[in-house]
This record gives sequence, C-alpha cells and structure tokens, in this order.
Amino acid sequence: MKLNKQNIIEALKKITVPGEGQNMVDSGAVTNVVTFADEVIVDITIKNPSLQAKKKTEVEILQTIHREVYEKAKIKVNIKVDAPAAKPKNEIKGKPIPGIKNIIAVASGKGGVGKSTVTANLAVSLAKMGFQVGLLDADIYGPSIPIMFDVASERPLSVNVEGKSKMKPVENYGVKVLSIGFFTKADQAVIWRGPMASKALNQMIFDAAWGELDFLLIDLPPGTGDIHLSIMQALPITGAVVVSTPQTIALADAKKGVAMFQQDNINVPVLGIIENMAYFTPEELPENKYYIFGKEGAKHLAEDLEVPLLGEVPLVQSIREAGDVGRPAALQTASVIEEAFEEITKAVVQQVVYRNKALPATEAIKITTMAGCSAIKKS
Repeated sequence: MKLNKQNIIEALKKITVPGEGQNMVDSGAVTNVVTFADEVIVDITIKNPSLQAKKKTEVEILQTIHREVYEKAKIKVNIKVDAPAAKPKNEIKGKPIPGIKNIIAVASGKGGVGKSTVTANLAVSLAKMGFQVGLLDADIYGPSIPIMFDVASERPLSVNVEGKSKMKPVENYGVKVLSIGFFTKADQAVIWRGPMASKALNQMIFDAAWGELDFLLIDLPPGTGDIHLSIMQALPITGAVVVSTPQTIALADAKKGVAMFQQDNINVPVLGIIENMAYFTPEELPENKYYIFGKEGAKHLAEDLEVPLLGEVPLVQSIREAGDVGRPAALQTASVIEEAFEEITKAVVQQVVYRNKALPATEAIKITTMAGCSAIKKS
C-alpha cells in the first residue's frame, strides 16, 4: 500500500501535544512528514524535555498511524526538543544597592594567605580616613570577620526601612559588618549546597540596612567557585583586589584569581595585588628583612599581568595577635603596620578613583548552566 501524506497529517491531528492542549499539527509541532511506499517519516518538535513525554509522543504517533491509516506501515519518528532555558535555581538578580558608591571584592587564589586579615585592616583604614565603610563576610564556610572585629557574640537587629524589615549590620571601629557567622554557633559547621549559600548571601546583601556607604568590601572565600560567581551575579562589582604571599604556590593560585575577574564575560576590573607576609623583620634587628616565603613574588606577578602592586604587608606577629583579640592591627597608631596599611589603602582608593573615571560601570553577570558547564553572560 502506498501511503498518502495528507492521510498521515489528518491522523496526527487526533494527537494532543503533551502539556500544550492543541493537536500536534495545528500547534506546529509536526514540522515534516515524508511517505514512500509503506514507509513514513515524521519530524516533530516538542517543548517537554522529559523522556516520558518523548516516549509517549512516539508511541501515540505509531499507534495512530497504524490504526487510522495503515497497520503495517513502517514508521520512523524523529523527535526534537525545543525547551525554554531553565532558570538556574541559585540565580540572584543582579542590581546595585541604593546608597553604596563602590563595591570592592577582596579575593585570594588559595586559603592561608591572610585575605580576611587584609580585608579587615583595609576596612578600618578606610574608616580612619573618614569614609563610610561596610564589610560583607562572604566566606560562608569559614567566616572569621566577626572574631577580627570583636563582635562574634553580637547579632544583627531588625529595623524598619520604608515599611520593610531589614537587618541592621553590627558596627565596630566605624565599620558596618554582616557575616554568616552571626547566624551560626561557633562550633557549628556550615554544610550547605550552592543554592543555600547563594540564598544566604542574597539576604545579607539586599535585606540589610547598609545605609550610605562609600565602600562595601566583600571578603570572598578562597579560590574561584560558586560563591564568587553568585556575588558577581548579584552585584555590579566596582573592582577586585587579590591577596597573595610571595610563595610560588600562592602566586600560581593568585594568577588564577586575577584571570577569573578578567574573563571577557565577567570583566571585573582588577584594582591590584597585595603581597601579604612579604618579609620578616625581627625587633632586635630592625634594619634586616628576611624573605621567608620568597622575595617580590607578587611584584613580579603584577608586572607580568599588567596590574598594579598595591603594596606589601610585612610578616609581623602583632598582626595575627590583633586579629585574634578582635582589634585589627591597622588601629595601632604610629606603628609600621598602620603605615603599611595606610599606604595600601591609599593605593586602593587611587585605583578606584582612576577606575571610575576611565572605565564604564561594571555590570552584574548572568549565569546559566549548560551541559554541566558554567556559561557566563552579561545581564
């Protein structure tokens, strides 16, 4: 029996497209029908990507043609899925925060290089210069900022802002602070998947009463991962600062950190690199410098990557001690540490001023997941 294309189409009109309520011909799902002798080829496009929907569609086509047209027909069904892109579960809508002029991300390629210590001291140095400063501890799995600011036992209060309940950041040393550490017990591990961590960050960013800020510093987790993308997706970052020690291993990871911000589809300006633990000077030998972790590694990296070296922080015991007791070392007046952080902070401010004059505003990024890989687009 020679099959007729029109008979096939009329038969297919009796089949409803899964989830659409129309027959597959009138809905446009059937894109092509080819008949030859006792063979039939049906091309169809559906929007439901599930295996069950595809199988159901194929079976209904086979049964309908066999029943309505020719029971011995040889049928091939080609099903194409044209599903709308799914919205990522952990997507945070990128938007600026009213009242915040500059958002600075502080990152490191690896842990243990003193990123949080540097962030805390940058924050208090900015406050000492007269700026309005906020600090968001985005290190979800290892929050240390509450300890460094001696506010570990504090809890943010709820305040009413224009009819909405907001979190009031905890304030000390002239810096407004929010951290996941305020909402967990000291001995409680934060065991969250990416979407949960992103939701917590979303609340601390947009459900907080930050007020008017010249700078919001964000202490990112070590490495390059989900939290970093969530932050850059949530906020238009003014610029990034990368912290490293002079050690070769740390520099290799710092290079990856810089590369992350410089990717074409992320394009967050790198304000510069800070070298922590640059050298050690004993009190009894104040003129001597011992380069325990290597010499000028961050300087050479900055030159290679063509980004500024913002300054060096010496390896001094009092920096660690100050952080442990909750009083950042940059608060020590007339000290080598105060001077070092003051110079670094001035360099950061200068780079921000230059960046704001020379470059357009940074956009937040939109992140989608395709075939198990991250695809990053500008929103």
